[in-house]
Amino acid sequence: MRHLEVIYEDNHLIAINKPAGVLVQGDQTGDTPISEEVKFYIKHRYNKPGDVYLGVIHRLDRPVSGALIFARTSKGLTRMNALFQQREIQKRYLAISKWHPDELNGRIETFLFKDKSKNKVRLMDKPSNRTPNAKKAITEYRLLSEVDGNYLYEVNPITGRPHQIRAHMQSVGAPLKGDLRYGAKKALTDASICLHCFELSFVHPVKKEPVTIKANIPKHQEWNRFKNILKDHE
Repeated sequence: MRHLEVIYEDNHLIAINKPAGVLVQGDQTGDTPISEEVKFYIKHRYNKPGDVYLGVIHRLDRPVSGALIFARTSKGLTRMNALFQQREIQKRYLAISKWHPDELNGRIETFLFKDKSKNKVRLMDKPSNRTPNAKKAITEYRLLSEVDGNYLYEVNPITGRPHQIRAHMQSVGAPLKGDLRYGAKKALTDASICLHCFELSFVHPVKKEPVTIKANIPKHQEWNRFKNILKDHE
């Protein structure tokens, strides 16, 4: 069992800093998802008998790292799901690309259609008869810094569609480093992609208090080159 970096915890919610390369929930690979590790942590920290309740509120793709929240109660799950659906949770990501778009700061609005056979999304201006399930997706981004031909962005997904940031950044000519599925030329040594959820902000669904959860940047050479500017994001 790996060391779990817990970054927020109360009676209703628990948040961790998910490492890249780890599943949120189980899939056909049979690999242990981090949700099971969180259950193990709760069970042993609080001496809980029997099965531990844990609700999956949102997800991060396997090669993505950062802040990930789970619900410890059904009330927490229901209310957090509502906050996500109502877009009342501010999500802030950091991303690195070898390229930059013509507009260094921008807003991307498209529809996304999930091609399940390829596990990839396609962008379109509007749904068609062949893609009636395409969903509106909105992403805002801004360039923060450039070091040795590497570009660091802050990215804020207004909606929360699968692969949204990855597909949107490719669409403006800035595919994320390591993301072979969405335009990168080369994989990273640890199979991660340079996308990290560093902050989630919301009003606690039960306590009604403002909460800001921050996840430290990965200790990886791709991120280390930006360590001076990233001090402002810790």
